[in-house]
Amino acid sequence: MADEITETSQTVAAGQLRAIIERIERLEEEKKTISDDIKDVYAEAKGTGFDTKAIRTIVRLRKKDQAERQEEESIL
Repeated sequence: MADEITETSQTVAAGQLRAIIERIERLEEEKKTISDDIKDVYAEAKGTGFDTKAIRTIVRLRKKDQAERQEEESIL
């Protein structure tokens, strides 16, 4: 009886682990797809004549909160 419970719990744990791994793999694939899409947008911006280095800087600055951004701007 105890062996059946142990075997059942191991089967459940293995199933949960497999599901977690599959979710991580799916998310990694989505992350790669999004990264490729971002590269395409930067290439489009460059093709249009925009400065991609400036765009990257603007995106990086917009991620920061207001106080952190002001502190960095005052240093520059």
